[in-house]
Amino acid sequence: MLKVKNLHATVDGKEILRGIDFEVKAGEVHAIMGPNGSGKSTFASVLAGNEKFTVTEGTVEYEGEDLLELNIEERARKGLFLGFQYPVEIPGVSMANFMKLAVAERRKAQGLEPLTAGQMLKYMREKAAVVELDAKLMSRAVNEGFSGGEKKKNEIFQMAMLEPKLSVLDETDSGLDIDALRIVATGVNRLRTEQNATVLITHYQRLLDYIQPDFVHVLYKGRIIHSGDKSLALKLEKEGYDWLIADYKE
Repeated sequence: MLKVKNLHATVDGKEILRGIDFEVKAGEVHAIMGPNGSGKSTFASVLAGNEKFTVTEGTVEYEGEDLLELNIEERARKGLFLGFQYPVEIPGVSMANFMKLAVAERRKAQGLEPLTAGQMLKYMREKAAVVELDAKLMSRAVNEGFSGGEKKKNEIFQMAMLEPKLSVLDETDSGLDIDALRIVATGVNRLRTEQNATVLITHYQRLLDYIQPDFVHVLYKGRIIHSGDKSLALKLEKEGYDWLIADYKE
């Protein structure tokens, strides 16, 4: 589904990603961990098409296409979803209208007819239940006045509505209490199929208590320096990154 080879990227002339090799197949869940400043969020932003970052070398193939040649909107239409570390507020745009437009664009790209008003309402209710999102939030502006937990639930709700092929979740667990974490993780697990894939970017092993990753990768100074299974995350939680970083050579 996704093949990244020797990916380099800069921001404001500073190199952040320094040669990432990474592959995700359908049905897989990958977790990316690493110290602050390692390039985790930059990697997510580059995949999503954030124009703030400049790719200077390497390739990214998504379902056989050159992902780097697609703009943000095209990537979204083709089923790439980014869950933000800090979800933004959109004043004046209700959740219901925002999702109606987003779903209509996604269905159009898939060659499907738009949902009727009744179908859309039923669909929203079903997907909101996945993350226990209060239905009253649908009439409010996107994320405006939402608590931290509500914003993160809303991210997974949007993911459920759009049914992406590849979801990149950037520190979705950040700032969540244990109950919100459980709800968000349950939502991610319910949406997992053999046809889609998820990349989790996280600092903490606790998220992986709820979401079972197939692979765990450590990103450090813009490169993936070690990969393993879930046991790697447990070791990192217990021992930190020093044992890996100490052996890492530029």
